[in-house]
Amino acid sequence: MSGVEVKGLSVGVSKSSMEIVHDVSFAVEPGEVLGIVGESGCGKTTLALAVLGGTRAGARITCGEVMVDGRPMLGLSNRELQLRRGRDVAYVSQDPAAALNPSLRIGRQLSEMLEVHAPGLGRVSVARQLRETLEDVRLASDAAFLRRYPHQLSGGQQQRVAIAMAAMLRPQAIVMDEPTTGLDVTTQSHILRTVRDLCQKQRVAIVYVSHDLAVVSKLADRVLVIYAGRVVEFGPTRVLERPWHPYTRGLVGAIPVISEARILATIPGHPPRPGSHPRGCRFSDRCSFRIAECDVDEPELSGIEAQHAARCIRANELRGQPLAASVPKLDGAARIASEPPLLEVTDLSAAYGSTRVLHGVSLQLGAQECVALVGESGSGKTTIGRCVVGLIANWEGRVAYQGEPLPRAARKRSRQVRQRLQFIFQSPYNALNPRRTIAESVAAPLAQFFAISRRERHARVNTALEQVSLSSDLAQRYPDQLSGGERQRVAIARALVCEPQVLICDEITSALDVSVQASIVGLLADLRAERDLAILFVTHNLALVRSIADRVLVLNAGRIVEAGLTSTVLDFPADPYTRALVADTPTLDYEAEVVQPAQDTPTLDHEAEVVQSAQP
Repeated sequence: MSGVEVKGLSVGVSKSSMEIVHDVSFAVEPGEVLGIVGESGCGKTTLALAVLGGTRAGARITCGEVMVDGRPMLGLSNRELQLRRGRDVAYVSQDPAAALNPSLRIGRQLSEMLEVHAPGLGRVSVARQLRETLEDVRLASDAAFLRRYPHQLSGGQQQRVAIAMAAMLRPQAIVMDEPTTGLDVTTQSHILRTVRDLCQKQRVAIVYVSHDLAVVSKLADRVLVIYAGRVVEFGPTRVLERPWHPYTRGLVGAIPVISEARILATIPGHPPRPGSHPRGCRFSDRCSFRIAECDVDEPELSGIEAQHAARCIRANELRGQPLAASVPKLDGAARIASEPPLLEVTDLSAAYGSTRVLHGVSLQLGAQECVALVGESGSGKTTIGRCVVGLIANWEGRVAYQGEPLPRAARKRSRQVRQRLQFIFQSPYNALNPRRTIAESVAAPLAQFFAISRRERHARVNTALEQVSLSSDLAQRYPDQLSGGERQRVAIARALVCEPQVLICDEITSALDVSVQASIVGLLADLRAERDLAILFVTHNLALVRSIADRVLVLNAGRIVEAGLTSTVLDFPADPYTRALVADTPTLDYEAEVVQPAQDTPTLDHEAEVVQSAQP
């Protein structure tokens, strides 16, 4: 068949009997998008890489078939795989910056695909193919754009270039691994529209791996839910509205919605590591619907309705039950501290070189309060956080902690101030030292800030890992042995062991699945109450803002365009820019009325973004 067909695929750990993915089958037709969802470590990326005929280091395909365009992908030589990858099946990674060569111009990187796989094309044909593909992904195709380097493009433009490279040779299938993680809602909306248009125009089969069920619900035709390497539910995307399997129900219950501040549901326990799942149903030890029969044999994947199946012996009972009602939260105004602000930023302006990126920003943060900074990429959100902790010294204005002005650079601040103000970076891949074990990374701040024994450091490390839903068994692993979501939780644990009073969180949930995101949000709420922790929360997820923040500041081009209580700003956005952000936010809140931009609302489009250094 054309498209993708996977039959009985199993992937195991090299030189071991442990399985990462077990007996997975699915098919993706041309012009169709299949969404693969599940928690970090469940086997999503392993499954996606197998479609390309490969595995991660330390893994091996033990059995099964993978067919693309009716031809096998497994058992091929390296040379045969090189010829088929790009031409028959292509890959779009999570991090576009890592996928593009920083030393090559965009035009050169795109044309290389044609030179390798279609060497007989002439210059005219190559130019026409480049132009058509760039137009398909809504990018400029003029000489000035083709002469740019990756660093001269925005994050959304980089991701579109990566998609263009994947689509250049009109492959039968494209595997996309979290391609919108870390992008703001407007850019994400453009990317998703690009993917859908590309799928329909080129009739390509797309395997879309994501932890964001709201995104999958808007993009995919069908969804495959993975848990502990097994398919536990599949069907048309509407199954997310009324799922049958308790695991899928738990994931959906953990999703924030933009219409209401909710206490997000969490799934208790941890996903099992390969080879350590319980007897019977693999989800039984975390399931609130568990009965004695669940521990006897693993259920079969069975369907009650056409094209919808679940691996649960109680699926027939659960399919008629609505999801448990979420618990609404109290209005954020009740939690805003009345004391003098813990952190105060006054008339903050900052620049990178000669380019000014912040223009007179002011804000206050009280004890136990959470203030969210939202806006598109490049709006200045992260720069504010970096100025507050002293990672950027080229700024003007005033930053005060407990009423005392702070020096611009972190190295000029006292040890106590550096311990009390902690920053969690967005990228879990760059935040951890690859040569340190997880325990060493989390313990490093303890040695710097606290005079405690080795035994107590060990105890605090294990406690911090448990707080972020990680098993202490991971302490002796290295970052490359963890998934992206697991790495991000390690970075959060490293900040929490410092016992901070102000926590600056830079998109810390963008790499997390919804269940872990819910547990992290709950943890931060508990720490706010127990330790008087104040949080400056940088994010593009407006639905999450509704469930975590007391107040929200909306930034556009380095200026605050709207500020106020979260409920007021999201329910009644006054600025056209805010209205556009709300309208672009994906949500599973099917009954909510989405705020649409006013008639005079400008369209937010990164194609119009001018990068100062991008000169041909």
